[in-house]
Amino acid sequence: MSDTVENSPEISLSEMLQIRRDKLTDLQESGRDPFAITRYDRTHYCKDIKDNFEALEGQTVRLAGRQMSKRDMGKAFFTDLQDGSGRLQIYVKIDDLGEEAFSEFKKWDIGDIFGAEGTVFRTRRGEISVHCTSVVLLSKSLRPLPEKFHGLTDSETRYRQRYVDLIVNPDVKRAFEIRTKMITGIRRYLDQRGYLEVETPVLSTIMGGANARPFTTHHNTLDIDMYLRVATELHLKRLIVGGLEKVYEIGRLFRNEGMDTRHNPEFTTIEFYEAFADCNTMMDMTEEMIVGLVKEIYPELPHDTLVIPYQGEQINMTAPWERLSMADAVKKYAGVDFMSFSTDEEARAAVRSIGIEPKAAATWGELLYEVFDQRVESNLVQPVFITRHPVEVSPLAKRCGDDPRLTDRFELFVTRRELANAFSELNDPIDQRSRFESQVKLREGGDSEAMMLDEDFLTALEYGLPPTGGEGIGIDRLAMLLTDSPSIRDVLLFPTMKP
Repeated sequence: MSDTVENSPEISLSEMLQIRRDKLTDLQESGRDPFAITRYDRTHYCKDIKDNFEALEGQTVRLAGRQMSKRDMGKAFFTDLQDGSGRLQIYVKIDDLGEEAFSEFKKWDIGDIFGAEGTVFRTRRGEISVHCTSVVLLSKSLRPLPEKFHGLTDSETRYRQRYVDLIVNPDVKRAFEIRTKMITGIRRYLDQRGYLEVETPVLSTIMGGANARPFTTHHNTLDIDMYLRVATELHLKRLIVGGLEKVYEIGRLFRNEGMDTRHNPEFTTIEFYEAFADCNTMMDMTEEMIVGLVKEIYPELPHDTLVIPYQGEQINMTAPWERLSMADAVKKYAGVDFMSFSTDEEARAAVRSIGIEPKAAATWGELLYEVFDQRVESNLVQPVFITRHPVEVSPLAKRCGDDPRLTDRFELFVTRRELANAFSELNDPIDQRSRFESQVKLREGGDSEAMMLDEDFLTALEYGLPPTGGEGIGIDRLAMLLTDSPSIRDVLLFPTMKP
């Protein structure tokens, strides 16, 4: 059956599936089972031939990939072969293959995987191609690909069948190549600074390191409940105590939270910690590292004006980036001067005046964060470091020396979302115990996202944690920015989906 008939509206999907299975049966019964072939040696990829045409013209090459189009010219045939590097036109003539082999080749379907050997040439229309002398079917596609003019456009199907999405949407593959390049660049940056990449447990008996609701599982042999990690922080700081002075980990975290364009229950972060450094060290490193990634991923941009597109907006990634305390940001965007309030009551009255109803016992710090979250974050389009966060929302950060209500912490915001979070790490075990105990009270009050008290971590702090700067960066959100992707699902190969 021809491809034209298969793609006609009169034929159903079930009939297409049966036709392809019948073709496979015919091949197997005639001793030409494509699934029996274990190997095909290639000499080149499609991109190699296009990039090096002058050197390869007239040379014999061997390619392998997926058939993506068919153009029947009678005694000649054109098809597009797609491999991991791109596409290339394949030209086949009956005189070169012989009548029987040519007839069988014409029966192959779009989506079939084949090998081709021939010489490199340019057609009269100027298209670089391979004139084949032999072809071999390597794998039979038993399902048709999405119709070529409309492709795979439904987001739900794209996320559930990423394998098809990658076949038919070249931009998707490009996004994941950029993601890999980005992670490689981060590793290279930290390795060159003397950091050691480490691995810490995914399963833990204590849920800690961040305010988040965990996933709970059960260890049968030990008969205990365990938690999938919500952060790598506490283990990495244990290593700083142990004398590994620069460490980082790129890994999966798991948070039992809602799913939207910015959140997925499992996601990737990098956390890195450096002894004898502080929050400002982390800020400088973050700016330098991300600017370096932008230059690498967008090499065509002038390095003195790094403006990249994101969902219709122009984001200026050129350093230096703005640095703004949370109180100053609230004053700038919400018109409330928290630094002028001396009591919680004054702060509550000011918050009411802008239409936010505070909790009865809300503190100055809680109110500052509430206004920032509701009225400021949506304004932060260009890169900005928001510094000096309230101690109530920063249980692992060192207090500011000039104002104990605040901590030496920053979050990096770009395109209205947080990309990075860093502290001058709290190394006072007495203060840390007090903050853990406050978190325990929150849990007892019903806050399932509050942290648990981690006695072993407190023991480690009592041995002495040097002054330390630490940071976490959301790999997925950074990938969204650098690939101009509107949803976190666009940068996760297999996002979590409802069954």
